[in-house]
Amino acid sequence: MRSNQTSSNPLSVRFSRLKVAVVGDVMLDRYWSGTVERISPESPVPVVDITQTECRMGGAANVAANVVGLGALCSLFSIVGEDDSGRVLAGLISESGIDSRVTQSADVRTIEKLRIVARNQQLLRVDFESRPTHELLAQALEDVTSIMTNIDMLILSDYGKGGLTHIEHMISAAREASVPVVVDPKGGDYQRYRGATLITPNLKEFEQTGGDTSSEEAMMESAHEIIDRYDFDSLLVTRSEKGMTLYRRDAEPIHSPATAREIFDVSGAGDTVAAVVGVALAAGLDARATLGLANRAAGQVVAKFGTAIVDLDTIDLEGLEEFE
Repeated sequence: MRSNQTSSNPLSVRFSRLKVAVVGDVMLDRYWSGTVERISPESPVPVVDITQTECRMGGAANVAANVVGLGALCSLFSIVGEDDSGRVLAGLISESGIDSRVTQSADVRTIEKLRIVARNQQLLRVDFESRPTHELLAQALEDVTSIMTNIDMLILSDYGKGGLTHIEHMISAAREASVPVVVDPKGGDYQRYRGATLITPNLKEFEQTGGDTSSEEAMMESAHEIIDRYDFDSLLVTRSEKGMTLYRRDAEPIHSPATAREIFDVSGAGDTVAAVVGVALAAGLDARATLGLANRAAGQVVAKFGTAIVDLDTIDLEGLEEFE
């Protein structure tokens, strides 16, 4: 594990001692940007004159990049194809300072999201993907469990692409090793995440698993039902313009209002939240400080276009007592 980040932030030394493992579906985010000045004569669609192309890490790779951006040491476990997208993604992961434990295989196609953009607005997104084989998933499980006694936090980033088929076994192994687990979930099947320390659904995912959002009281009641049903310690619901609310097993909920002055692009905001709460909890920050830091980090990245990495130096820590 290694980090290529240095920081003047008072949290940087505290975070730099941490070893974090991130497991999940990695993907390559491609952006083709250009201008639109005419409609195609072949069909009533805009013609985009591409002037710039860019590749970024997406999915669990973006979570890992945010962990490194916070100054912690991070190992990333996932699977990509032996194709051009896989080679590009592997290069980006290596350059970012992440300790790559990513397997390349000819049996899968690298997950890729191609976005065609004009004037910073998406016109079209094209997805490419395939699911890992049973053999690759079994090897991934073995690789993850082998390092469990050498990490301070396990973050599981589920994009529903098959990379976390054995997530129950990973959570069980982490609990046996007394390693806390943060899960960024997908969909409403929370039985798969049973026993996780903290889960970070957005409002839609909260509703999918039975969360009642009709009132604050209803949200609290259903959040505690979910915590009890699936043996979570905490449930952090990200609520877009309404901020975030942290529900805890044996304590009152904590709410943090949104901090973003301008929401430019929400892509990857959930990745940033998962990374921040994972690192902050591993560092021993209390619940209120963890929530405040995650909220401010999310506000930072949604003000940028596309998937973005948190900049610890520019996060305003004023008012968060534990950081002062």
